[in-house]
Amino acid sequence: MKILVLNCGSSSIKYQLFDIETKEVIAKGGIEKIGLEGSFIKFTLPNGEKETITTAIPEHTTGVRLIIDLLTSDKYGVVKSIEEIDAVGHRMVHGGEKFSASTLLTPEVLETFEACNDLAPLHNPANLKGVNAVKEVAPDMPQVGVFDTAFHQTMPDYAYMYAVPYELYEKYGVRRYGFHGTSHRYITKRALEMLNIPAEGSKIITCHIGNGGSCAAVKDGKSIDTSMGLTPLAGLMMGTRSGDIDPGAIPFIMDKMGLDTHGLSDLLNKKSGVAGISGVSSDMREVKAAADAGNKRAELANTMYFYRIKKYIGEYAAAMGGVDVIIFAGGVGENQADCREIVLEGLEFMGALNAGISGVYAYPGTPSTEITEFIQSSSITKERGIHSRWCTNEKTAMEAALGASYVGKRALVCMKHVGMNVCADPFVNSAMTGVNGGLVVLVADDPSRCKAVRQDVKGYSNILII
Repeated sequence: MKILVLNCGSSSIKYQLFDIETKEVIAKGGIEKIGLEGSFIKFTLPNGEKETITTAIPEHTTGVRLIIDLLTSDKYGVVKSIEEIDAVGHRMVHGGEKFSASTLLTPEVLETFEACNDLAPLHNPANLKGVNAVKEVAPDMPQVGVFDTAFHQTMPDYAYMYAVPYELYEKYGVRRYGFHGTSHRYITKRALEMLNIPAEGSKIITCHIGNGGSCAAVKDGKSIDTSMGLTPLAGLMMGTRSGDIDPGAIPFIMDKMGLDTHGLSDLLNKKSGVAGISGVSSDMREVKAAADAGNKRAELANTMYFYRIKKYIGEYAAAMGGVDVIIFAGGVGENQADCREIVLEGLEFMGALNAGISGVYAYPGTPSTEITEFIQSSSITKERGIHSRWCTNEKTAMEAALGASYVGKRALVCMKHVGMNVCADPFVNSAMTGVNGGLVVLVADDPSRCKAVRQDVKGYSNILII
C-alpha cells in the first residue's frame, strides 16, 4: 500500500510518498515560496541526491499538480501512474471542536471543514485546494484529514476560554483552539523516545517555528496551552501574520485606514508580521540576509521575531512549574541555527543549554584550517569554556565524545576523514546505544562526503550529522 501525504501550509507544500508495508519513504520533497518570486520545488532522488526546480507556483493547486506530475514523470517518477497510490493523507488546519481524530474526507466532512474557513483564512482554503486538486486527477482516491486542532483538545477550559461573554462560546464557539497540532504531537513523542523518559511527569515546550509559528506547553504528554487561538493569527510574530496585538488597536486601525472586517483580516493575515516590519519579505532567509547587510527594519523584524518566542517559553515554563525539554521544529526552528541560539540566550537560569553543545570537542588527526577557525571563533567555546581534546584517529575521537555523552553531556566530533565505518567497532556500537541522555554531533570536514557518515550512523537517534 502506498500513501501520499500532503501538508499544504500558507506558503509551502511538503509531501512524502510512503510504502506502508515496508515503512519506506519512496519519495519526498517540498514546494516553497508559493505566490512569491523565486518559488521552487526541492525533492530527494532515489539515490539520495537532491534536485531543485525553480518555476512559477502562483498558488497551491498548481503546486499539488506539479507534485503529482513529478511523482509520475519519466525522469523523476517513482510510480507509473497515480493509480498506484492507494490513498492521500492531508494536514487539515482548523476543524473547530468537530474533529478530534483523523477522518475520511467525505463531502459532508469537507462541508463542515469549509465552514471553518473564516477562522483560518490562509490555511483551510489551501488545505481544500490540495484535496480538490487530488480529486480532479483521481476522483475515486480515498483522502483522509489529520486536524491541527485535535492535539490541543486536551487544554483545560481555563486555558482555552477567552474573558468575553460566555454566550459567545456557546453560540459561536469563540475559544482558543490552537494549531500545528500534528507537529507538536509528533515532536513531543519523538523527544520522549529519544530521551527515554516517560510522558507522565514530563514538562515540554514545543516551538514550531516557520512562516507560521506556534509554541505549546505539553505536560504529561498532553497539550495544556498553546500560543495560537481561535484562528492561526494569534501568538508569535509570523511571516505575514501579526501575532498578538492589543484588541483596542483593531478599531483604531479600521477607523484610520477606512477598513471593513475583510480589509482588516487581509492586513493582519497577509501584510503584517515579518513582511510588514521588514519591508523585505516574509521569508526569514531573505530577511536575515537583509539584516546582515545592514537593513535596520530587517534587523528589527529579526529581533521582534525571536523575542516573542522567548516570551512564550518563559510563560509556559511558569505555567507548568518548570521545563524539562525545549524543542524547535519547523522550517526556521530546524534549519536556522541562530534562531535557537538567540531564543535560548538568557535562559540559562532555567537550565537551557544555549547553542545546544557542551562537553568535549574531539578531533581525529589534524583538522583543516576552516574547522580550526570555526572552533576558535565559535561563541560556543568562548562562552562555555569547553575543553578541547586532540585525538589521533576516528575511534579515539568517537570514544572521547561518547565518554562525555555517557554523563549526559553533548559532544562535537569534527571528522576529517568521514568515509570510515565508525559503527563497525563493537565498543563504539555499544556506546552509541547506551548514551545517558547525551548527544553526539558529527561535523564533516568535507561536507560532500557527509552521506557516508549519515548512512553509517543511520538508526541512532542520539547521533546527528551537521
